[in-house]
Amino acid sequence: MSALDNIRVVLVGTLYTGNVGSACRAMANMGIRKLRLAAPNLQNSWDEGERLAVHANDVLDSREEFASLEEAVADCVAVVGTTAREGLYRQHVKAPRDCAADILALAETGPVALVFGREDKGLLNEEIAQCTHLIRIPVDKGYTSINLAQAVLITCYEFFAASGSYIPPHEKAPPAPQAQKMQLVKNWSKMLMEIGFMKPEQEDHFMQGFHRVFSRGVVTKDDAALMLGVARQAIWAKRNAANAAPTA
Repeated sequence: MSALDNIRVVLVGTLYTGNVGSACRAMANMGIRKLRLAAPNLQNSWDEGERLAVHANDVLDSREEFASLEEAVADCVAVVGTTAREGLYRQHVKAPRDCAADILALAETGPVALVFGREDKGLLNEEIAQCTHLIRIPVDKGYTSINLAQAVLITCYEFFAASGSYIPPHEKAPPAPQAQKMQLVKNWSKMLMEIGFMKPEQEDHFMQGFHRVFSRGVVTKDDAALMLGVARQAIWAKRNAANAAPTA
């Protein structure tokens, strides 16, 4: 069982079902599938929520509803509140990335709540008081308000990343040995001569450039120009040979 299985996303006083549905989609993206609604104050039908949940309707359908935040987090070993506001009782706030690993360690021992407040005013002070941890998503000071579902996505992403669940793709082929690299350079040099890209007296100059490109990849404008020049010359050589071919 993954620590992510013990994460509960708790939405407090949510106003719009579309945000709930979008939050479900964000949760499913990050391997978190337990949703709780605390004192929801929904202003529209579930049609929009079901539509925006897309392929995460199972998360939406299995949601739990509670009359208050206190009831929603009663079984949790940690309650992590999200807040954009500042104040005396919010000074111990951390970015999700800075505390995700520690909170996941707590999730190994029992349920952990990630609590998100209302779309219009976030969590109230009395709700903040119920939180054992506070987190704030770093944003530009010019505009600190984040859409509820986007806040869920960013926060859940940090926990997913910290969990080590994602295994990035890797190159299946082993690194090329030096002998193969040198053979590539020799064959490339011969090909460049045959298509007329360079003359024998230019070999040292050009091949130094190709050595660099082959060793580190196409990075600079000069690297790209060199490779494009070869491609153009190869195309020209092929066309010229075709035009010069005798006809029966």
